[in-house]
Amino acid sequence: MTSIFIKRIYEPANEKDGFRILVDRVWPRGITKENAKLTSWMKEIAPSSELRKWFCHKPELFEEFRQRYVAELREDEKKLELMRQLVELAQKGKLTLLYGAKDREHNQAVVLSEEIEKRIQ
Repeated sequence: MTSIFIKRIYEPANEKDGFRILVDRVWPRGITKENAKLTSWMKEIAPSSELRKWFCHKPELFEEFRQRYVAELREDEKKLELMRQLVELAQKGKLTLLYGAKDREHNQAVVLSEEIEKRIQ
């Protein structure tokens, strides 16, 4: 069984986080790279700039955002390669996907976690 967690980058790092992967395209304000304690920053797996700007973290657009982002994850070669890497990490141990948005339910890490789970099962 895999352990995939989702966490705001602003929450303190914890040794139980396992692999800590930032999945935002833009570096979060106020966080130093030292304090982030990242395993990796996979900015290329984040939604395209166009999709991110269109969504603008509006909950009422989330379902359409999910569909568009999943299409990007399944069609973009770079994103497919990064997904393979995330699946491998999740199979090795705990994986924590980090994001900067304030909304814990409507963000790319939620969608990404679901897609990783689908590829593992």
